[in-house]
Amino acid sequence: MKKRIQLMLLMTAFTTAGFSQSKNFVRIDKSMSDEEVVNIAATITPSEQQLRWQRLEITGFIHFGMNTFTGREWGEGKDDLKLFNPTALDARQWVKTCKDAGIKQVILTAKHHDGFCLWPTKTTEYSVKNSPWKDGKGDVVKEVADACKELGVGFGIYLSPWDRNNASYGTAEYNDFFIEQLTELLTQYGKVDEVWFDGANGEGPNGKKQVYDFERWYAHIRKLQPQAVIAVSGPDVRWVGTETGHGREQEWSVVPVGKNKKYNEGSQTKADEPPSGNNRGQVLGSRSQLRDGDALKWYPAEMDVSIRPGWFYHEAEDQKVKTAEYLKEIYFHSVGRNGVLLLNIPPDKRGLITDFDITVLKSWKAKLDKIFKTNLLNDSKGIGAVKKIKPLLDGNDATHISFSMKGNDNVVELDLKKEQTFNVLLLQENVTVGQRVESFVFEYWDGKGWKKATEGTTIGFKRLLEFPTIKASKVRLRIVSARLQPALAEMGLYFDEKNKVK
Repeated sequence: MKKRIQLMLLMTAFTTAGFSQSKNFVRIDKSMSDEEVVNIAATITPSEQQLRWQRLEITGFIHFGMNTFTGREWGEGKDDLKLFNPTALDARQWVKTCKDAGIKQVILTAKHHDGFCLWPTKTTEYSVKNSPWKDGKGDVVKEVADACKELGVGFGIYLSPWDRNNASYGTAEYNDFFIEQLTELLTQYGKVDEVWFDGANGEGPNGKKQVYDFERWYAHIRKLQPQAVIAVSGPDVRWVGTETGHGREQEWSVVPVGKNKKYNEGSQTKADEPPSGNNRGQVLGSRSQLRDGDALKWYPAEMDVSIRPGWFYHEAEDQKVKTAEYLKEIYFHSVGRNGVLLLNIPPDKRGLITDFDITVLKSWKAKLDKIFKTNLLNDSKGIGAVKKIKPLLDGNDATHISFSMKGNDNVVELDLKKEQTFNVLLLQENVTVGQRVESFVFEYWDGKGWKKATEGTTIGFKRLLEFPTIKASKVRLRIVSARLQPALAEMGLYFDEKNKVK
C-alpha cells in the first residue's frame, strides 16, 4: 500500500456520480468577483453521506488476504491458493477490537491488487472458494459484515481496481468484470456504508494497464447502496496525500475541483504519479486557491495510516507497533485537523488481531478517554458579548453560536469560576452551515492582561490544539478571520497530564 496511487477526479466524475449544482457542489466562473467566490465557498455543505462519515471520526482498515500468508505487501496474483488457510479466523474479534478502541466503522480489503477475493465470487477462480480454509466454503466478507451488524459497527469494502491475476485486465471487458464484482459485494452482504478505491494502476498479466471506468462504477454504487460514501478515488472523500495519519495545519473541506484545477497538492492528476513529498504543511482550499477549478465542492480529507510499518501482517513487525502516545498524536493531527482517521489493524496468519496491537489500542483508547473525560468549561459562565454559551457545551455539533464579525462580535469570553489547569483546546464548527473560520486566537487572563495560549487557522468539523500547560480562571476565543458569519458549535478545554511543559 506504500505510495498509493490516486486519481484526481475531473468534473465529469462528480456529475456522473450524482452531483450537479447542489449544496455540496457549485460551479464558478470568471465573471464572479472574489467576494462572491468566497461567499459561495462559505455556504457549501456536506451531503448526508459525507456528514455521517465525518462524525465517525475514526474508521478501521482491515488488510487481510493472500499477502498475509506470503509476507508481501503487493502480491503478483500467482500465489498457490493452498497458502490461504487461517487456523482460527475470528471476524468478530476483529470488529470488537476496533469497537473497543473507539472505531465506529470497519473497511475490509475484499480484494487487493493480487486479485485474490475474500468471498466466493462467481467472477474468478482466484478466491477463498478454492482455498483449503473451511474446505472452500468460507466467506470472509460475510463474516465481517455479520460481525459489524451484530456489534453495531459500520461496514465498508475495499475493492482494488488493479487486478494482477485477471486476464481481462487492460481491456474493456475488465470494467464489466469489475461491475460484476461490485454487484456481488453490494447485494449479498446487507448495508454497505463505504466503498473504498485507490487509484493503483499497474500492469496486468497481459502486460497492459487498464482505463478505469470510475464514472460507471460510481453510478452503480449510487444505485445499489445510495447511502455509502465513495472514497478515496471517489467523489465523496479525498485522500489527504500521505500515509502518515497527519493532516494539514490548514485543512479545508471545500476545495476547487474540475478540469481547470491548476495545482497538485495531495491528490494526483495522473494515475502513475505518486504525490510529491509530505503534504502536511500545504494548504488546500485557501482564498487564493478557490478559483483554481471549475467548481467548488465539499470534498473532505481522510488521513490513513497503519498501526504497523506495513499494511498487511508481518511477524517481524510485532515489536514495531506504533505506541499509544504516537497514536494520540495521530488522532490530534487527523481528527483534530478536520479529517477522519483511517487506522489499519491487520490480522495475522491465524486470522486474529495480535495481542501486540490490542494492548496498544486499549492504552490509546484509555489515554483519549482520560484527556476528554472532563470539559473544564462545563461550569463556566459567559461574560462579555456572549452570555448564552449552552450551544457550545451541549455535545451537539448541529447547534451553534453565530458571529457577525462586525465590531466586537467575534469573541467568546468565559469565566471558569475558579483557577483551572489546561493544555488542550477543542473547537468545532457547525459544518451543516458551512466551514467558515480562517483564523483564531485562544487567550487566557494572567491577572494583568490577556495572553495568547495558542492560535490556529481552520476549524471545520473538529480542531484540537495542544499547548504548554496554563493555569487561569478566565479564557477567551477570538475569531480573527472568517468567511461570512462563522457558526461555532462546540468548545472544550482539557488537561493532558502527559503534557505538562510550561
